[in-house]
This record gives sequence, structure tokens and C-alpha cells, in this order.
Amino acid sequence: MARAIWNGVTVAQSEDTVIVEGNHYFPRKSLIEQFFKPSTHSSDCPWKGSASYYHIDVDGNVNEDAAWFYREPKPAAANIQDRVAFWKGVLIEA
Repeated sequence: MARAIWNGVTVAQSEDTVIVEGNHYFPRKSLIEQFFKPSTHSSDCPWKGSASYYHIDVDGNVNEDAAWFYREPKPAAANIQDRVAFWKGVLIEA
């Protein structure tokens, strides 16, 4: 079971993660939605496509743009469709 933890709280948990470039991509349905707020930030990856982001907010402690996902990944990254990855200090226990 993999868990994503921010500020001591589990924000996502799943037995079905996909690892790409060392990052665990969690199924979107495994997110505990109350902790995620939309972000306007975006970035581009040459082979995965355009990434969108979430802020993670646990008890008022906000980690800006700490989760990302690809709404429409390029064909080479189809295996991360509807999945979310983490960074910026979010602990992943696998």
C-alpha cells in the first residue's frame, strides 16, 4: 500500500500506483478530496504533455502546487491518465 503524506496526514492511499521517473502516480479516486484545491499553475513535459496542479491544504498548512496530473497525457504517457503524483515535501511511503 502506497501513501502520500503531507503535514503528518495521509492525503492519498492506494495499492495501485504507477511509477514514472521515480514518481508514484496515484489513481485520482484514491485522493482524499478535502485536502486538494485547484491551482492555476501548469507546466509542459515533452513526452507526457501539459500538467495541471493542485495545492494541498491540511489544517491551514498549504503546500502550493504540490500535486500534479495530466488531463490528456500524450500517447507515450497513457498509463498515467487519471493519476496524480506529488513533490515539494510530500512523503511517499510505499
